[in-house]
Amino acid sequence: MDATTTNQLAIDKLRQERRETEEKIDHLRMDLRHMGEPTADETDIDAYEREKTLALVQSMERKLESLDRAILIAQRGTYGICEQCGTRIDPARLDILPHATLCLKCQRDFERRNRRI
Repeated sequence: MDATTTNQLAIDKLRQERRETEEKIDHLRMDLRHMGEPTADETDIDAYEREKTLALVQSMERKLESLDRAILIAQRGTYGICEQCGTRIDPARLDILPHATLCLKCQRDFERRNRRI
C-alpha cells in the first residue's frame, strides 16, 4: 500500500471517528436539555449528573479538536509521524487512539511537563 492510500485510509478513519464523536456530543446535549427542573430531593443528584455530562461534552469537544488536527496532518501526508521527535507512532497506538500526534514517549513527556504546571 502506498503512502497516498495509507493517508486516505487514515483520513477516512479519522472522519468516521469525528462523526461518531459529534453524534455522541449531540446525544449528551439532548440529555442535558431533557433533564428538566429537579425536585428538591433530586437537586444534588441532578446537579451531579449535569456536571458529569457537561464535563464529558467538554472532553469530547477537545477530542474533536484533536481529530481535526490529525485530519490536517494526514492531508499533509505526515500522519503517523510524531510531531515532537519525528519517529513513527506505533500502529497499535494509532488503532486505539487514531488522533494521536505524539509517540508514546513524547506523550508521556508532555503529560509529565503539564502535571508540574
